[in-house]
Amino acid sequence: MPKEGHFINRSNWLRASVLGANDGIVSTASLLVGVAAAGMDRSGILLAGLAGLTAGALSMAAGEYVSVSTQQDIETADLARERAALEDDPDYELSELAEGLEARGVQAGLALKVAQQMTDHDALDAHAREELGMHGMAGDANAFQAAFASSFSFAIGAGMPLLGAVLAPGGWTVQVVAVVALLALIVLGGTGARLGGAPMRPSILRVVFWGSLAMVVTSAVGRLFGVHV
Repeated sequence: MPKEGHFINRSNWLRASVLGANDGIVSTASLLVGVAAAGMDRSGILLAGLAGLTAGALSMAAGEYVSVSTQQDIETADLARERAALEDDPDYELSELAEGLEARGVQAGLALKVAQQMTDHDALDAHAREELGMHGMAGDANAFQAAFASSFSFAIGAGMPLLGAVLAPGGWTVQVVAVVALLALIVLGGTGARLGGAPMRPSILRVVFWGSLAMVVTSAVGRLFGVHV
């Protein structure tokens, strides 16, 4: 086990979780702030927030499923082409692998020996890693799991500003939703950075800036085009 304690192995699931939660917080808070600024009544605000949460969670699930499935299709097709090339011209593929190792700093004679050893061990895996940049074979990712994780994290994130709208006293919906959303973004940015072993301050500032900007813009749009009901 590396002494350094690297966190790169968490990057995929952490990216999906942070993206889903961030999108849930920002999009739902912005929606609530916008319709509240437009003068919509309390029941309408809550209905809009619930609809945004539901639609957003389903959209995230569909988007993540399609994204992962598409990536798997591309990787599978590339592996099939590489497998055929290994069968048709193994000598060329061996020299290609050796040249790739040389380009990374391995001496020519040693590169050929290493390439031969890698080929003997698992030729397809060696070319997938060195030539195609694929770390792990296609199909390792589970599209359904990715879809669920993204949808679930979105729903959790969206639920925070929606809860703020539920608890907000009359006339304070915009302020309460904005404060709850910003606090949630601070927690999210800090937690994401901590789990990834990255500095917390830049991560927090990023999510707070973009979240604030989204709410300010949608509030302005709501006030500009809204009609009191």
